[in-house]
Amino acid sequence: MLETSPDAPNPAAVVVLAAGEGRRMRSSKLKVLHEIGGRPLLGHAVHAAAALAPEHLVVVAGHGRETVRDYLSGLATELSRSTLLAIQEQQLGTGHAVACAMDSLPALTGPVMVTYGDVPLLDSGTLRGLLTEHAVAGNAVTVLTAELPDATGYGRILRDQDGAVTAIVEQRDATPEQLAIREFNSGVYVFEADVLRDGLTRLADAAPSNAQGELYLTDVLGMAHQDGRRVGALRCPDPWLVAGVNDQLQLSQIRAELNRRLLGAWMRAGVTVVDPSNTWVDVGVRLAPDVLLHPGTQLHGATTVSEGAQIGPDTTLTDCWIGQGATVVRTHGTGAEIGAGANVGPFAYLRPGARLGDHGKIGTFVEVKNAEIGRGTKVPHLTYVGDATIGEGSNIGASSVFVNYDGVTKNRTTIGSYVKTGSDNTFVAPVTIGDGAYSGAGTVVRNDVPPGALAVSAGEQRNIEGWVMRRRAGTPSALAAEQAIEKANTEQSSSTAGAPEQVLSDGPSDTVGAPTAPRGGNDLG
Repeated sequence: MLETSPDAPNPAAVVVLAAGEGRRMRSSKLKVLHEIGGRPLLGHAVHAAAALAPEHLVVVAGHGRETVRDYLSGLATELSRSTLLAIQEQQLGTGHAVACAMDSLPALTGPVMVTYGDVPLLDSGTLRGLLTEHAVAGNAVTVLTAELPDATGYGRILRDQDGAVTAIVEQRDATPEQLAIREFNSGVYVFEADVLRDGLTRLADAAPSNAQGELYLTDVLGMAHQDGRRVGALRCPDPWLVAGVNDQLQLSQIRAELNRRLLGAWMRAGVTVVDPSNTWVDVGVRLAPDVLLHPGTQLHGATTVSEGAQIGPDTTLTDCWIGQGATVVRTHGTGAEIGAGANVGPFAYLRPGARLGDHGKIGTFVEVKNAEIGRGTKVPHLTYVGDATIGEGSNIGASSVFVNYDGVTKNRTTIGSYVKTGSDNTFVAPVTIGDGAYSGAGTVVRNDVPPGALAVSAGEQRNIEGWVMRRRAGTPSALAAEQAIEKANTEQSSSTAGAPEQVLSDGPSDTVGAPTAPRGGNDLG
């Protein structure tokens, strides 16, 4: 980022060029709508431009104009300002694109900035620095430049013996000597509005004299110099800031660079990132000091992580809020809230509307959707909780299912505080379980359970002797059962063969020889 002056003027307009088709992306998606850091390329450019508070903000679209229009409509709410869309029906060059933008605006005075929708790392500080240089130097045109050892693909900056900018020559039109120049044109300019309008008019009246047969905006800069107007340049010390995206490879490189910069800023703010090469955060993520990010963590959207929380390894969170000191391990979550000191995972799935209270637990292989789980409540493992409200201090047994869908509508289950439910429970909504209630293992809860009651739904166990041998004869199970029965009979015979014969007296006795009740009987009656 360049040093800026607090007195830098706000531009009369910023024009963002985004009309190209982006064929080299080899994608059905418009190039400027490909995302890095959780935001489309165009979104990065418009955010940076909007931060300058221009009187007018114009995006020029051509291909995919309707998708661009839809995106800008949503972005207007995010930025709290509108963006004008200008249409370039035919892609006849950058000069023609800017002319389309200017035709959509009223008469202007003051600086007009031109930038691009596929240069996502260019920040508002750098743009403000360009405006400052333009104003302080009293330029009619100011171009943002940078240097690379090999500037192949870029237009070269031509200067006179005194170092003044005289023109810009495109790669295809450059001589071998000009191609050796390392200073290149970023394509970002500030023009005085009258100079820009006059140059565009003259450009349209003249036949194109370049290899592409297009109207180059760079020629407007050359016209200003020929007219004796002051043309200047500001060198950007960081070429990454003006790097554009033309194909998927460049997209991945710039995505990685943006992520590196975001993580670097968070680490300088007190966040611990164990493995930056394997951790990804979006531009909208907010992290507090002493947050610990383990490898394999991906934080997307507007995710916020509070002080002292630990995320990962192998965790992906989108638009989630994580409370102070919480731990989230090997979890996939979207639109969820995790309270302070709570524990989630491993292998948990948090869907939109999942809310876990302070010091609560969502454990292994638990899925939660549209459910509020109270303070200190635990859902330890193998459970689906959907459309439910659970009070504080409760415990949900393993392998439980909240049956919330009747085929037409979603219904809600309400479980009170300090409830203990058994394993393998099924809660058929709508149903309410009162405070302090219990339920037995395997219970299917179809009716409300009063506070303090024990809910059970299973009958007594019944064993059907010999069923396997009769109905599954010849199977390994039947063979194993027969062998076990034979072994048990043999052991029983051996244990009784050597026992002394018991002699019963003819008279009643309270001690020796008294008969006992059969197993499972009773001594009543």
